[in-house]
Amino acid sequence: MQSLFQILMLLLNIAQFIIIVQVILSWLVGFNQLGRLPPQLAQMLAQLWTGLERLTDPVYRPIRRFLPSTQGIDLAPLIALVAIYALRIILSNNAPFFFQH
Repeated sequence: MQSLFQILMLLLNIAQFIIIVQVILSWLVGFNQLGRLPPQLAQMLAQLWTGLERLTDPVYRPIRRFLPSTQGIDLAPLIALVAIYALRIILSNNAPFFFQH
């Protein structure tokens, strides 16, 4: 069971990392900063952003349905990060369950 706990924590860490990278890339795209980079790097980052957008959109879509409309500010990534953090707290507080023999 300890392995299950570690795998769940790893998956939450990966999800958190993906969301943070996607948010940073969305800022680069939104503020049109990719044009300042070398073309090959800009193309690679644009493809990465597109891939991460496809990966995170199914998570953000249900969150966006419940959020009020905000002009130009997407709060879905913040809510997703808070949810991940809450899940980590819940798992950590229930860690003894995973470490039982």
